[in-house]
Amino acid sequence: MPFDVHRIRAAYPALAEGFVHFDGAGGTQTAAAVIDAVAGAMRTAVSNRSSAYRPGQRALELVADARAAVADLVGGDPAGVVLGPSATALLYTLARTLGAGWRPGDEVVLSRLDHDANVRPWVQVAEAAGATVRWAEFDRDTGELPVDQYADLVTERTRLVAVTAGSNAIGTAPDVAAIAKIAHAAGALVCVDGVHAVPHAPTDLATLGADVLVTSAYKWSGPHLAAMVGDPRRWATLRPAKLIPSSDAVPERFEYGTPSFPLLAGVAAAVDHLAGLDPAATGDRRARVRAGLAAAQAHEEALLDRLLAGLAALPGVTVYGRPARRWPTVSFRVAGLSPAQTQAALGAAGFCLSAGDYYAYEYFTAMGLRDSGGAVRASVYHYNTADEVDRLLAELDRLATAGGTMAG
Repeated sequence: MPFDVHRIRAAYPALAEGFVHFDGAGGTQTAAAVIDAVAGAMRTAVSNRSSAYRPGQRALELVADARAAVADLVGGDPAGVVLGPSATALLYTLARTLGAGWRPGDEVVLSRLDHDANVRPWVQVAEAAGATVRWAEFDRDTGELPVDQYADLVTERTRLVAVTAGSNAIGTAPDVAAIAKIAHAAGALVCVDGVHAVPHAPTDLATLGADVLVTSAYKWSGPHLAAMVGDPRRWATLRPAKLIPSSDAVPERFEYGTPSFPLLAGVAAAVDHLAGLDPAATGDRRARVRAGLAAAQAHEEALLDRLLAGLAALPGVTVYGRPARRWPTVSFRVAGLSPAQTQAALGAAGFCLSAGDYYAYEYFTAMGLRDSGGAVRASVYHYNTADEVDRLLAELDRLATAGGTMAG
């Protein structure tokens, strides 16, 4: 069955405003079912968690439902789903917890392809512990992250390997499973940033080889919350800093303060939305999520191919990276215009794109682009259409032709 993008678009009220959104890598628009779930939870009596009365029971159910939904999304165990305000906050919690046990001579292997959320927390805790940071480099031309280098980078002193499942700058999809195999052979943990990959294809923790995977709901049609997923037995061995009276149970011991119960309702609704992307899908929610995201992936890949071919045909447009396996994200520059000028010109024409370094600090620094403004990012999501791609290309063609004049 063909992917019915028009049916899907009808599920996003914000799209009725007419803006063209190629900014999903920074945050997608919110599905109507998510909005309704959040509003419904706020209209209902919900108190702090308690089994003694119904509003407290509802709070417990909202938390449990959110954990179950995230587990279905990534192939995890609900008891291993840690919920939090953002991927950055969760990774800092994990880094501080693990780093407390590191000693001088220990090592951590990081990637210059990663979002800074999966870099800086590890750098900072390693420095505090006297541990050594070792860097996996990407190919400057292709944007690939070669696996072979990990055989030299990972040693018996490696405590952790942090790597992205998808570059939020240029879309590279590293071979995480192969990297994890090398890390595990040395006894190291593997922390995978799945924020940019999970929205675009079926995800499975076991297949990736991830000991920990982070994902953000607002990148897959949901609210501004995130999750960190791992084996609950591993969580049980870790002792994060926490308030004395707060729960010491797993995974609650990693969650600080009272959660936003209405937003947790939105998390579950967002996963249900993804499970409905393919109306012909059957089975449990996990099976339907996988089918829906597989259908969305095929649609997005066709749009990405159209976008890349169009950009290659535009004189004056430079595209960064050409990875063989990539998620639907492209960074580029228009000759004669700074990234900020390109973004502003496109914004005036109704197009929403990111500009700058998008927290891909190491990538843009290594490429020598950060001090000059980074690049412009176009990211495709399942509600985008071929017509929107063509309109963007036409506007970029106009800007490229007029670039020198506009810059002056």
